[in-house]
Amino acid sequence: MSLYIEARIRADLDDLWARTQEPDRHQRWDLRFTEIAYLPCREGEPQHFRYATRVLPFLAIAGTGISAGEKRRPDGTRTSALRFASPHPLSLLEEGSGYWRYVPTDDGDGIRFVTGYDYRPRWGRFGRIADRAAFRPLMGWATAWSFDRLRLWLERGITPERALLHGVAEVVVRVLCVVAAVLLAPWTAIATAALMLMLPPLPTTPAARRCLRTPPERARAPRVLTTLAKEPLS
Repeated sequence: MSLYIEARIRADLDDLWARTQEPDRHQRWDLRFTEIAYLPCREGEPQHFRYATRVLPFLAIAGTGISAGEKRRPDGTRTSALRFASPHPLSLLEEGSGYWRYVPTDDGDGIRFVTGYDYRPRWGRFGRIADRAAFRPLMGWATAWSFDRLRLWLERGITPERALLHGVAEVVVRVLCVVAAVLLAPWTAIATAALMLMLPPLPTTPAARRCLRTPPERARAPRVLTTLAKEPLS
């Protein structure tokens, strides 16, 4: 998988599972999605779903997907895998697949919440260049920021909506500090901007930098993802 994100979250495993597997909770903390809805399915079948991301007030890019999870595993971990695709012509992401792993830590002080995913961009050569230069780094950042937002919700009780406000407020304050430096003491503007970039976010503000972005060992996709590869997306 080309993108790897890992967060350590001190929370109950069942609670973490619920807030990541239930669509109405998932869409609250995940910056990549505005809407997620499960579609009807028979018991024992993989779960089909629809998703949408609102990129402008009047424009939402939608897609479909299929997921399956292993809630009980002999080693105490849990796994969820999915495939997804978007037919929308404005979506750079054409189709992809990924997984979530829930791994209790050896010291019993939390859960390693891990994702790995990859996708195929559309628009030919231009799409591949745009993906490598901008979209893929943005997706990695958005995933990591969302994972930390979820962590704050579980560990500190800071709702995703409040966490977003904290993040916006902190960015505004930092920008105002740079603007003030430019107006009051222009020779300090560069130093002030560098300081604002280097200062760590407040503990109540989500931050992508708190997540691990490189796998500590070679990451392998779960077997359940191979099963989903045979299922139609719609």
